[in-house]
Amino acid sequence: MKEWFSNWWQGFADEFKLNFIDGDRWLWLVNGLKNTLIITFFAVLLGIAIGVIIAIIRSTYDKNKDTMRKKGGFGYAIISVLNGVCKLYLTVIRGTPVVVQLLIMYFIIFASSTNSTMIAIIAFGINSGAYVAEIFRGGIMSVDKGQFEAGRSLGFNYIQTMIYIVIPQMFKIVLPTLCNEFIVLLKETSVAGYVGIADLTKAGDLIRGRTFSAFMPLIAVALIYLVIVMLFTWLVGKLERRLRNSDH
Repeated sequence: MKEWFSNWWQGFADEFKLNFIDGDRWLWLVNGLKNTLIITFFAVLLGIAIGVIIAIIRSTYDKNKDTMRKKGGFGYAIISVLNGVCKLYLTVIRGTPVVVQLLIMYFIIFASSTNSTMIAIIAFGINSGAYVAEIFRGGIMSVDKGQFEAGRSLGFNYIQTMIYIVIPQMFKIVLPTLCNEFIVLLKETSVAGYVGIADLTKAGDLIRGRTFSAFMPLIAVALIYLVIVMLFTWLVGKLERRLRNSDH
């Protein structure tokens, strides 16, 4: 038994050295993780920006369409067109795979660009924006109508009421769900290697291609993702508990 364990440990050490120590290949995983986090962070910011705009347009249409339809006029026509454009965007983005969207961005829309990271941020940000928009819209629709009336009583117009009263409450409602979207997006960026970005998954695959050993580099990638997701899940749990306590 002791001899078997000694042989197993020696084999494990040799595999570890081959995959990570020789040629400083562990640095590939570090750089890949850095690229993954950069893409995820900026894509989330872009997704939030897109989501807020679309959520405001769609919730404004849903809340005021009957009143605006009776009044008619240019304002109703504009909000109807914008709502239609938003619904088309949501249908297309949520109805097609993110990897296909990434490839379209890279090989068609930004074919002349050499900044793969920026293209990935835009692609993932636009994809995330479609899901964030529905999260925000649900949050806005869940805010009590009395809050809008309170804003009007303070002399705010509709836009000011949304900015100063409704949107801050909406963020508190949807923040845990928004954090979960960040976790989902982090894992979705694993397809960034399709456009030549040395993200975490691509780094593991590059090590596999050099060493012809698939087990250790790919398991290492999986474990890194797992640790990051567990960390963010723990932080989201703490955030949810703090938000619940603040309500009492």
